[in-house]
Amino acid sequence: MEEKKKDRYWLKSAILTVLQSMSGVLLGFGSFYMLVRVLTKYEFGAWTLFTATTTILEFIRNGLVQSALIKFLAGASKEERPKIISASFTISGALTVFYVIISYGLAVFLSHLWKLPELQAMFLLFTLVFICSGFLTQFQSIEQSGFNFKGIFISTLIRQGGLFLYILVAYLGYAKMELINLVYVQIISTFISAVVSYFYVRNMFTIAMQWQKEWMLKLFNYGKYAFGTTISAMLSNSIDQMMLGGILSAASAGAYNVAVRITNLVEIPTSSIATIVFPQSASRMESQGKEAVKYLYEKSVGAVLAILMPGLIFLFFFAGWVVDIIAGQTYADTIPVLRVTVLYCILIPYGRQFGTVLDSMGKPKLTFIIVMISGFTNALLNYLLIKKLGVMGAAWATLASNIIGFVIAQIILKRELDINLGNTWRYAFGFYPEMYNKYVKPIFKKA
Repeated sequence: MEEKKKDRYWLKSAILTVLQSMSGVLLGFGSFYMLVRVLTKYEFGAWTLFTATTTILEFIRNGLVQSALIKFLAGASKEERPKIISASFTISGALTVFYVIISYGLAVFLSHLWKLPELQAMFLLFTLVFICSGFLTQFQSIEQSGFNFKGIFISTLIRQGGLFLYILVAYLGYAKMELINLVYVQIISTFISAVVSYFYVRNMFTIAMQWQKEWMLKLFNYGKYAFGTTISAMLSNSIDQMMLGGILSAASAGAYNVAVRITNLVEIPTSSIATIVFPQSASRMESQGKEAVKYLYEKSVGAVLAILMPGLIFLFFFAGWVVDIIAGQTYADTIPVLRVTVLYCILIPYGRQFGTVLDSMGKPKLTFIIVMISGFTNALLNYLLIKKLGVMGAAWATLASNIIGFVIAQIILKRELDINLGNTWRYAFGFYPEMYNKYVKPIFKKA
Protein backbone atom coordinates (compact mmCIF):
# COMPACT_ATOMS: atom_id res chain seq x y z
CA MET A 1 0.00 0.00 0.00
CA GLU A 2 2.82 2.38 0.94
CA GLU A 3 4.60 1.61 -2.33
CA LYS A 4 1.44 2.39 -4.28
CA LYS A 5 1.12 5.73 -2.50
CA LYS A 6 4.70 6.60 -3.44
CA ASP A 7 4.07 5.62 -7.06
CA ARG A 8 0.94 7.76 -7.14
CA TYR A 9 2.83 10.71 -5.70
CA TRP A 10 5.59 10.47 -8.29
CA LEU A 11 3.19 9.88 -11.18
CA LYS A 12 0.77 12.68 -10.23
CA SER A 13 3.58 15.10 -9.40
CA ALA A 14 5.46 14.20 -12.57
CA ILE A 15 2.39 14.77 -14.75
CA LEU A 16 1.66 18.18 -13.21
CA THR A 17 5.26 19.40 -13.23
CA VAL A 18 5.93 18.11 -16.74
CA LEU A 19 2.74 19.82 -17.91
CA GLN A 20 3.88 23.00 -16.19
CA SER A 21 7.35 22.89 -17.71
CA MET A 22 6.03 21.78 -21.09
CA SER A 23 3.40 24.51 -21.25
CA GLY A 24 5.97 27.09 -20.18
CA VAL A 25 8.55 26.04 -22.73
CA LEU A 26 6.01 25.57 -25.52
CA LEU A 27 4.32 28.92 -24.83
CA GLY A 28 7.72 30.58 -24.68
CA PHE A 29 8.74 28.77 -27.82
CA GLY A 30 5.54 29.80 -29.58
CA SER A 31 6.09 33.41 -28.52
CA PHE A 32 9.66 33.24 -29.79
CA TYR A 33 8.50 31.73 -33.11
CA MET A 34 6.18 34.69 -33.70
CA LEU A 35 8.49 37.37 -32.32
CA VAL A 36 11.36 36.53 -34.70
CA ARG A 37 8.89 37.12 -37.53
CA VAL A 38 7.25 40.36 -36.36
CA LEU A 39 10.30 42.05 -34.80
CA THR A 40 13.47 43.18 -36.52
CA LYS A 41 16.77 41.57 -35.49
CA TYR A 42 17.52 44.75 -33.52
CA GLU A 43 14.18 44.65 -31.68
CA PHE A 44 14.40 40.93 -30.97
CA GLY A 45 17.93 41.41 -29.64
CA ALA A 46 16.66 44.21 -27.35
CA TRP A 47 13.86 41.96 -26.04
CA THR A 48 16.36 39.13 -25.50
CA LEU A 49 18.61 41.35 -23.37
CA PHE A 50 15.63 42.74 -21.43
CA THR A 51 14.20 39.31 -20.58
CA ALA A 52 17.64 37.92 -19.70
CA THR A 53 18.16 40.77 -17.21
CA THR A 54 14.69 40.68 -15.64
CA THR A 55 14.88 36.89 -15.28
CA ILE A 56 18.13 37.31 -13.35
CA LEU A 57 16.54 39.95 -11.10
CA GLU A 58 13.64 37.65 -10.23
CA PHE A 59 15.89 34.67 -9.67
CA ILE A 60 18.15 36.70 -7.38
CA ARG A 61 15.25 37.40 -5.03
CA ASN A 62 13.79 33.92 -5.35
CA GLY A 63 17.17 32.33 -4.72
CA LEU A 64 17.39 33.94 -1.30
CA VAL A 65 13.97 32.84 -0.09
CA GLN A 66 12.46 30.06 -2.24
CA SER A 67 14.70 27.06 -1.51
CA ALA A 68 14.94 27.93 2.19
CA LEU A 69 11.17 28.36 2.48
CA ILE A 70 10.43 25.00 0.81
CA LYS A 71 13.09 23.15 2.82
CA PHE A 72 12.02 24.41 6.26
CA LEU A 73 8.27 24.27 5.60
CA ALA A 74 8.51 20.67 4.32
CA GLY A 75 9.41 19.41 7.78
CA ALA A 76 7.89 22.12 10.01
CA SER A 77 5.22 21.69 12.66
CA LYS A 78 1.89 23.55 12.48
CA GLU A 79 3.09 25.96 15.16
CA GLU A 80 6.27 26.87 13.27
CA ARG A 81 4.77 27.26 9.79
CA PRO A 82 3.29 30.78 10.32
CA LYS A 83 6.62 31.99 11.71
CA ILE A 84 8.55 30.63 8.71
CA ILE A 85 6.11 32.13 6.20
CA SER A 86 6.19 35.50 7.96
CA ALA A 87 9.99 35.57 8.00
CA SER A 88 10.16 34.63 4.32
CA PHE A 89 7.70 37.38 3.34
CA THR A 90 9.75 39.92 5.27
CA ILE A 91 12.96 39.02 3.43
CA SER A 92 11.21 38.93 0.04
CA GLY A 93 9.55 42.29 0.72
CA ALA A 94 12.86 43.91 1.67
CA LEU A 95 14.47 42.73 -1.57
CA THR A 96 11.51 43.99 -3.59
CA VAL A 97 11.73 47.44 -1.98
CA PHE A 98 15.48 47.50 -2.66
CA TYR A 99 14.91 46.78 -6.36
CA VAL A 100 12.24 49.50 -6.63
CA ILE A 101 14.71 52.00 -5.12
CA ILE A 102 17.55 51.19 -7.53
CA SER A 103 15.38 50.55 -10.59
CA TYR A 104 15.87 53.98 -12.16
CA GLY A 105 19.67 53.86 -11.96
CA LEU A 106 19.69 50.31 -13.28
CA ALA A 107 17.41 51.23 -16.18
CA VAL A 108 19.57 54.19 -17.21
CA PHE A 109 22.83 52.23 -16.89
CA LEU A 110 21.75 49.18 -18.91
CA SER A 111 20.00 51.13 -21.67
CA HIS A 112 23.18 53.20 -22.06
CA LEU A 113 25.48 50.14 -21.90
CA TRP A 114 23.63 48.33 -24.68
CA LYS A 115 22.77 51.52 -26.63
CA LEU A 116 19.05 50.65 -26.41
CA PRO A 117 17.21 53.76 -25.10
CA GLU A 118 13.80 52.06 -25.30
CA LEU A 119 14.83 49.69 -22.51
CA GLN A 120 14.77 52.48 -19.89
CA ALA A 121 10.97 52.77 -19.78
CA MET A 122 10.63 48.97 -19.95
CA PHE A 123 12.85 48.42 -16.90
CA LEU A 124 10.97 51.06 -14.90
CA LEU A 125 7.61 49.45 -15.71
CA PHE A 126 8.98 46.07 -14.74
CA THR A 127 8.96 47.13 -11.07
CA LEU A 128 5.20 46.36 -11.05
CA VAL A 129 5.85 42.87 -12.44
CA PHE A 130 8.53 42.39 -9.78
CA ILE A 131 6.15 43.27 -6.95
CA CYS A 132 3.44 40.86 -8.18
CA SER A 133 5.90 38.04 -8.85
CA GLY A 134 7.19 38.35 -5.27
CA PHE A 135 3.77 37.30 -3.94
CA LEU A 136 3.43 34.64 -6.64
CA THR A 137 6.74 33.00 -5.71
CA GLN A 138 5.84 32.88 -2.02
CA PHE A 139 2.47 31.26 -2.69
CA GLN A 140 3.94 28.69 -5.09
CA SER A 141 6.74 27.80 -2.65
CA ILE A 142 4.21 27.19 0.13
CA GLU A 143 2.25 24.87 -2.15
CA GLN A 144 5.37 23.00 -3.28
CA SER A 145 6.46 22.45 0.35
CA GLY A 146 3.19 20.55 0.85
CA PHE A 147 4.01 18.28 -2.14
CA ASN A 148 1.20 19.87 -4.19
CA PHE A 149 1.66 21.21 -7.72
CA LYS A 150 -1.79 21.89 -9.22
CA GLY A 151 -1.93 25.57 -8.28
CA ILE A 152 1.67 26.06 -9.44
CA PHE A 153 0.76 24.64 -12.83
CA ILE A 154 -2.36 26.80 -13.27
CA SER A 155 -0.84 30.07 -12.01
CA THR A 156 2.29 29.60 -14.13
CA LEU A 157 0.15 28.83 -17.17
CA ILE A 158 -1.80 32.07 -16.64
CA ARG A 159 1.35 34.16 -16.33
CA GLN A 160 3.01 32.74 -19.44
CA GLY A 161 -0.22 32.34 -21.39
CA GLY A 162 -1.11 36.04 -21.12
CA LEU A 163 2.06 37.11 -22.92
CA PHE A 164 1.63 34.38 -25.52
CA LEU A 165 -1.94 35.49 -26.32
CA TYR A 166 -0.89 39.11 -26.83
CA ILE A 167 1.94 38.10 -29.16
CA LEU A 168 -0.45 35.81 -31.06
CA VAL A 169 -2.98 38.64 -31.50
CA ALA A 170 -0.20 40.96 -32.74
CA TYR A 171 1.18 38.25 -35.03
CA LEU A 172 -2.25 37.83 -36.61
CA GLY A 173 -2.39 41.59 -37.22
CA TYR A 174 -5.08 42.54 -34.67
CA ALA A 175 -2.75 44.54 -32.41
CA LYS A 176 0.35 46.66 -32.82
CA MET A 177 3.54 44.92 -31.69
CA GLU A 178 5.59 47.23 -29.47
CA LEU A 179 8.17 46.18 -26.90
CA ILE A 180 6.65 48.36 -24.18
CA ASN A 181 3.28 46.64 -24.63
CA LEU A 182 4.90 43.30 -23.82
CA VAL A 183 5.76 44.67 -20.38
CA TYR A 184 2.19 45.93 -19.80
CA VAL A 185 0.89 42.44 -20.58
CA GLN A 186 3.41 40.95 -18.13
CA ILE A 187 2.06 43.21 -15.36
CA ILE A 188 -1.54 42.10 -15.90
CA SER A 189 -0.83 38.38 -16.28
CA THR A 190 1.51 38.22 -13.27
CA PHE A 191 -1.05 39.97 -11.06
CA ILE A 192 -3.82 37.56 -12.08
CA SER A 193 -1.58 34.50 -11.58
CA ALA A 194 -0.63 35.70 -8.07
CA VAL A 195 -4.31 36.02 -7.12
CA VAL A 196 -5.08 32.54 -8.48
CA SER A 197 -2.08 31.05 -6.67
CA TYR A 198 -3.25 32.53 -3.37
CA PHE A 199 -6.57 30.65 -3.59
CA TYR A 200 -4.68 27.35 -3.79
CA VAL A 201 -2.72 28.02 -0.59
CA ARG A 202 -5.15 30.12 1.44
CA ASN A 203 -5.77 27.22 3.85
CA MET A 204 -2.02 26.75 4.35
CA PHE A 205 -1.24 30.46 4.44
CA THR A 206 -1.00 31.83 7.97
CA ILE A 207 1.31 34.64 9.02
CA ALA A 208 2.64 35.24 12.54
CA MET A 209 2.27 38.92 13.29
CA GLN A 210 5.34 39.10 15.54
CA TRP A 211 8.82 39.98 14.29
CA GLN A 212 10.47 36.62 13.44
CA LYS A 213 14.15 37.43 13.92
CA GLU A 214 15.17 33.84 14.66
CA TRP A 215 13.53 32.39 11.56
CA MET A 216 14.73 35.27 9.39
CA LEU A 217 18.29 34.44 10.40
CA LYS A 218 17.74 30.72 9.72
CA LEU A 219 16.23 31.38 6.31
CA PHE A 220 18.90 33.93 5.47
CA ASN A 221 21.81 31.73 6.60
CA TYR A 222 20.51 28.88 4.47
CA GLY A 223 19.28 31.05 1.63
CA LYS A 224 22.35 33.27 1.24
CA TYR A 225 24.23 30.45 -0.47
CA ALA A 226 21.22 29.46 -2.58
CA PHE A 227 20.97 33.20 -3.36
CA GLY A 228 24.61 33.28 -4.47
CA THR A 229 24.15 30.05 -6.39
CA THR A 230 21.13 31.45 -8.21
CA ILE A 231 22.93 34.66 -9.15
CA SER A 232 25.97 32.76 -10.38
CA ALA A 233 23.87 30.20 -12.28
CA MET A 234 21.69 32.81 -13.94
CA LEU A 235 24.66 34.98 -14.85
CA SER A 236 26.44 31.90 -16.15
CA ASN A 237 23.40 31.05 -18.28
CA SER A 238 22.98 34.62 -19.56
CA ILE A 239 26.52 35.99 -19.63
CA ASP A 240 27.09 34.71 -23.15
CA GLN A 241 24.09 36.66 -24.50
CA MET A 242 24.94 39.77 -22.47
CA MET A 243 28.55 39.79 -23.62
CA LEU A 244 27.47 39.28 -27.21
CA GLY A 245 25.21 42.32 -26.84
CA GLY A 246 28.02 44.40 -25.32
CA ILE A 247 30.99 43.23 -27.42
CA LEU A 248 29.27 42.65 -30.76
CA SER A 249 25.63 43.79 -31.10
CA ALA A 250 22.04 43.20 -29.97
CA ALA A 251 21.44 41.34 -33.24
CA SER A 252 24.23 38.87 -32.37
CA ALA A 253 22.63 38.25 -28.97
CA GLY A 254 19.31 37.63 -30.72
CA ALA A 255 20.85 35.14 -33.16
CA TYR A 256 22.50 33.24 -30.31
CA ASN A 257 19.22 33.27 -28.39
CA VAL A 258 17.58 31.30 -31.21
CA ALA A 259 19.80 28.29 -30.39
CA VAL A 260 19.18 28.75 -26.66
CA ARG A 261 15.41 28.81 -27.21
CA ILE A 262 15.50 25.58 -29.19
CA THR A 263 17.56 23.74 -26.57
CA ASN A 264 15.33 25.13 -23.80
CA LEU A 265 13.18 22.09 -24.48
CA VAL A 266 15.74 20.37 -22.25
CA GLU A 267 14.23 22.30 -19.33
CA ILE A 268 10.92 20.42 -19.54
CA PRO A 269 12.02 17.13 -17.92
CA THR A 270 15.01 18.62 -16.06
CA SER A 271 13.05 21.31 -14.21
CA SER A 272 10.08 19.03 -13.64
CA ILE A 273 12.06 16.31 -11.94
CA ALA A 274 14.13 18.81 -9.93
CA THR A 275 10.89 20.38 -8.64
CA ILE A 276 9.63 16.98 -7.44
CA VAL A 277 12.96 15.74 -6.08
CA PHE A 278 13.83 18.76 -3.90
CA PRO A 279 11.11 18.47 -1.20
CA GLN A 280 11.33 14.67 -1.32
CA SER A 281 15.11 14.72 -0.98
CA ALA A 282 14.94 17.15 1.95
CA SER A 283 12.39 14.92 3.68
CA ARG A 284 14.27 11.65 3.00
CA MET A 285 17.58 13.11 4.15
CA GLU A 286 15.98 13.66 7.57
CA SER A 287 14.33 10.23 7.78
CA GLN A 288 16.43 7.79 5.70
CA GLY A 289 19.88 9.34 5.33
CA LYS A 290 22.37 9.66 2.47
CA GLU A 291 21.69 6.29 0.84
CA ALA A 292 18.15 7.40 -0.06
CA VAL A 293 19.47 10.70 -1.46
CA LYS A 294 22.10 8.84 -3.54
CA TYR A 295 19.34 6.70 -5.07
CA LEU A 296 17.19 9.76 -5.80
CA TYR A 297 20.08 11.49 -7.57
CA GLU A 298 21.07 8.55 -9.77
CA LYS A 299 17.47 7.62 -10.56
CA SER A 300 16.33 11.17 -11.38
CA VAL A 301 19.35 11.91 -13.60
CA GLY A 302 18.80 8.61 -15.39
CA ALA A 303 15.14 9.41 -16.01
CA VAL A 304 15.99 12.84 -17.46
CA LEU A 305 18.71 11.41 -19.71
CA ALA A 306 16.31 8.76 -21.04
CA ILE A 307 13.81 11.46 -21.98
CA LEU A 308 16.37 13.89 -23.42
CA MET A 309 18.71 11.79 -25.54
CA PRO A 310 16.38 11.01 -28.50
CA GLY A 311 15.58 14.71 -28.91
CA LEU A 312 19.19 15.84 -28.53
CA ILE A 313 20.41 13.33 -31.12
CA PHE A 314 17.73 14.57 -33.53
CA LEU A 315 18.66 18.23 -32.92
CA PHE A 316 22.35 17.56 -33.53
CA PHE A 317 21.95 15.82 -36.88
CA PHE A 318 19.06 17.93 -38.19
CA ALA A 319 20.08 21.34 -36.79
CA GLY A 320 19.84 23.07 -40.18
CA TRP A 321 16.32 21.82 -40.84
CA VAL A 322 15.15 22.73 -37.32
CA VAL A 323 16.52 26.30 -37.48
CA ASP A 324 15.08 26.85 -40.95
CA ILE A 325 11.60 25.67 -39.88
CA ILE A 326 11.55 27.53 -36.57
CA ALA A 327 13.35 30.82 -37.25
CA GLY A 328 13.75 31.03 -41.01
CA GLN A 329 16.79 31.55 -43.25
CA THR A 330 17.53 34.92 -41.59
CA TYR A 331 19.03 32.97 -38.68
CA ALA A 332 21.09 30.46 -40.71
CA ASP A 333 24.19 31.51 -38.72
CA THR A 334 22.57 29.87 -35.67
CA ILE A 335 22.99 26.30 -37.04
CA PRO A 336 26.60 25.61 -35.87
CA VAL A 337 25.79 27.30 -32.54
CA LEU A 338 22.86 24.93 -32.01
CA ARG A 339 25.06 21.85 -32.53
CA VAL A 340 27.45 23.01 -29.79
CA THR A 341 24.65 23.89 -27.35
CA VAL A 342 23.21 20.39 -27.84
CA LEU A 343 26.48 18.92 -26.52
CA TYR A 344 26.37 20.73 -23.19
CA CYS A 345 22.66 19.95 -22.80
CA ILE A 346 23.72 16.37 -21.96
CA LEU A 347 25.42 17.71 -18.81
CA ILE A 348 22.50 19.84 -17.62
CA PRO A 349 20.63 17.03 -15.75
CA TYR A 350 23.77 16.25 -13.74
CA GLY A 351 24.30 19.89 -12.77
CA ARG A 352 20.68 20.60 -11.92
CA GLN A 353 20.27 17.55 -9.71
CA PHE A 354 23.67 18.19 -8.11
CA GLY A 355 22.41 21.53 -6.78
CA THR A 356 19.04 20.08 -5.80
CA VAL A 357 20.55 17.22 -3.81
CA LEU A 358 23.24 19.25 -2.03
CA ASP A 359 20.72 21.97 -1.07
CA SER A 360 18.37 19.33 0.35
CA MET A 361 21.30 17.94 2.40
CA GLY A 362 21.80 21.36 3.96
CA LYS A 363 24.99 22.12 1.99
CA PRO A 364 24.04 25.13 -0.16
CA LYS A 365 27.47 26.68 0.53
CA LEU A 366 29.17 23.89 -1.41
CA THR A 367 26.74 24.32 -4.32
CA PHE A 368 27.44 28.05 -4.26
CA ILE A 369 31.21 27.58 -4.48
CA ILE A 370 30.96 25.20 -7.45
CA VAL A 371 28.54 27.42 -9.34
CA MET A 372 30.77 30.44 -8.65
CA ILE A 373 33.77 28.64 -10.12
CA SER A 374 31.76 27.56 -13.16
CA GLY A 375 30.28 31.06 -13.59
CA PHE A 376 33.65 32.80 -13.35
CA THR A 377 35.15 30.34 -15.84
CA ASN A 378 32.20 30.89 -18.19
CA ALA A 379 32.51 34.68 -18.04
CA LEU A 380 36.28 34.63 -18.63
CA LEU A 381 36.08 32.16 -21.52
CA ASN A 382 33.19 34.06 -23.10
CA TYR A 383 35.12 37.32 -22.99
CA LEU A 384 38.20 35.77 -24.57
CA LEU A 385 36.47 33.58 -27.18
CA ILE A 386 33.77 36.05 -28.30
CA LYS A 387 36.50 38.54 -29.17
CA LYS A 388 38.34 35.85 -31.12
CA LEU A 389 35.54 33.72 -32.65
CA GLY A 390 32.42 35.92 -32.48
CA VAL A 391 29.09 34.18 -31.81
CA MET A 392 30.64 30.70 -31.98
CA GLY A 393 33.04 31.75 -29.22
CA ALA A 394 30.10 32.08 -26.82
CA ALA A 395 28.95 28.54 -27.62
CA TRP A 396 32.39 26.96 -27.16
CA ALA A 397 33.00 28.93 -23.94
CA THR A 398 29.73 27.74 -22.41
CA LEU A 399 30.45 24.13 -23.38
CA ALA A 400 33.93 24.28 -21.80
CA SER A 401 32.70 25.82 -18.54
CA ASN A 402 29.92 23.22 -18.28
CA ILE A 403 32.45 20.40 -18.65
CA ILE A 404 34.66 21.90 -15.91
CA GLY A 405 31.65 22.32 -13.58
CA PHE A 406 30.50 18.76 -14.30
CA VAL A 407 33.89 17.23 -13.40
CA ILE A 408 34.14 19.15 -10.12
CA ALA A 409 30.54 18.33 -9.15
CA GLN A 410 31.01 14.60 -9.77
CA ILE A 411 34.16 14.51 -7.63
CA ILE A 412 32.20 16.08 -4.76
CA LEU A 413 29.20 13.77 -5.21
CA LYS A 414 31.51 10.76 -5.20
CA ARG A 415 32.93 11.93 -1.87
CA GLU A 416 29.60 12.90 -0.28
CA LEU A 417 27.26 10.19 -1.57
CA ASP A 418 29.46 7.70 -3.42
CA ILE A 419 27.57 8.47 -6.64
CA ASN A 420 28.18 6.03 -9.50
CA LEU A 421 27.94 7.65 -12.95
CA GLY A 422 27.36 4.25 -14.51
CA ASN A 423 24.17 3.88 -12.48
CA THR A 424 22.68 7.00 -14.08
CA TRP A 425 23.00 5.40 -17.52
CA ARG A 426 21.73 2.04 -16.25
CA TYR A 427 18.63 3.79 -14.93
CA ALA A 428 18.36 5.68 -18.23
CA PHE A 429 18.33 2.47 -20.30
CA GLY A 430 15.90 0.86 -17.87
CA PHE A 431 13.54 3.86 -17.78
CA TYR A 432 11.20 2.93 -20.63
CA PRO A 433 10.86 -0.79 -19.74
CA GLU A 434 10.13 0.21 -16.14
CA MET A 435 7.52 2.76 -17.21
CA TYR A 436 5.90 0.15 -19.44
CA ASN A 437 5.77 -2.54 -16.74
CA LYS A 438 4.54 -0.20 -14.00
CA TYR A 439 2.03 2.00 -15.80
CA VAL A 440 1.24 0.78 -19.32
CA LYS A 441 1.08 -2.99 -18.89
CA PRO A 442 -1.48 -2.84 -16.00
CA ILE A 443 -3.80 -0.80 -18.25
CA PHE A 444 -3.78 -3.53 -20.92
CA LYS A 445 -4.37 -6.19 -18.25
CA LYS A 446 -7.45 -4.37 -16.98
CA ALA A 447 -8.74 -3.96 -20.53
